Amino acid sequence: MRLGQTAITTVLLVVAAIRAAADGVPLAWVLSIALVFTGWYVGGLVLGARTRDPVLATWWLGGLSLIWAGAVAISAEFVWLAFPLWLLAGFVLRLPWAIAFSVTILAVVISAPLLHSGTTSYANVVGPVVGGVFAFGIARGYLELVRDGRERRRLIASLVAAQEETAQLQDELARTQRESGAGMERTRLSRDIHDTVAQSLSSIGMIARGAESASAREMATALGQIVQLAHEGLVDVRRIANAMAPAELEGSAFGDALRRMLARLEEETGIRTDLHIDEALPAIPMGAEVALLRTVQSALANVRAHAAARRVVVTMTDAGDTVRLDIADDGIGFDATGWDAHAARRTDGTGYGLRAMRARLRELGGDLDIESTPGDGVALSASLPITANGAPR
Repeated sequence: MRLGQTAITTVLLVVAAIRAAADGVPLAWVLSIALVFTGWYVGGLVLGARTRDPVLATWWLGGLSLIWAGAVAISAEFVWLAFPLWLLAGFVLRLPWAIAFSVTILAVVISAPLLHSGTTSYANVVGPVVGGVFAFGIARGYLELVRDGRERRRLIASLVAAQEETAQLQDELARTQRESGAGMERTRLSRDIHDTVAQSLSSIGMIARGAESASAREMATALGQIVQLAHEGLVDVRRIANAMAPAELEGSAFGDALRRMLARLEEETGIRTDLHIDEALPAIPMGAEVALLRTVQSALANVRAHAAARRVVVTMTDAGDTVRLDIADDGIGFDATGWDAHAARRTDGTGYGLRAMRARLRELGGDLDIESTPGDGVALSASLPITANGAPR
């Protein structure tokens, strides 16, 4: 913009000087005016680029205007230089002062032909008005574009800073959640160990100390109690370990773990079992496998304890964006209408397994549906959402 403005000013100064010399103005005067105007103009541009002082720029524009006024007093041809003055007014001065300055320059331009020749024309009035409005509008529009660009850069910088802050907050939140989850897990493990294994070990120690001076019969009784407590402690340790990572999944595929569970059920109870796994089933992450495995374990425990079934069928299928696990038996069934609400009101603890299954699946975004009527068996349908790479949503 500055280069273009300088080029326009140079061209207009040359045209004005040539026309003034052609009108009979002494060449020395024309060259002197041109050199003074050029020197002041170029010096102001150089100094303004270094200091960027608005007060200095205002004084510079005032001095340039006085030089121009002197040139117009010598020759009306120098009114051509009013165009760069209008441009500079739009750049340098505040809007009210820029308007006042531009109107003053316009008045000088319109009056110059009258002062030199005593006559004027519509062209000498309309032309300067159009040129002044055009030049002033270009300058002010350019300033608005510059301001918009600066504001846009400021907003972009603010947005980038906000995104960085959001990323930091997300990292902090993730770290806090991990620490909270680890703390909750440590609390759960310490509580389980204290309430089970530690109590068993404490009781074993007490019984052993009490049997030091006991008779042979009492010693035998104490040994039996110690064996029983040790067995219960071992069961508790296995239960706690299984809650962290199911042993059935160690070193084997999920389908193999299901086959072993069903084979054990068939061997111990005589219930016939069938397993159907979709060959197109996507890879399932460990968290989803654990939830589905626990669902099968709990469902088979219910079949063993309550169903009086002769056959159990387990089916795993790929349902598009979800993996579906169906467990059906031909046992005595039950009334599944409102089972969740009824189970929550029971005081004997029954129904807890079904509610625990649903809660575990819902934590991963899945759900559990139950269909059953008395005498018609039970059908459980567990579903978990998965993405293309097999990760739960």
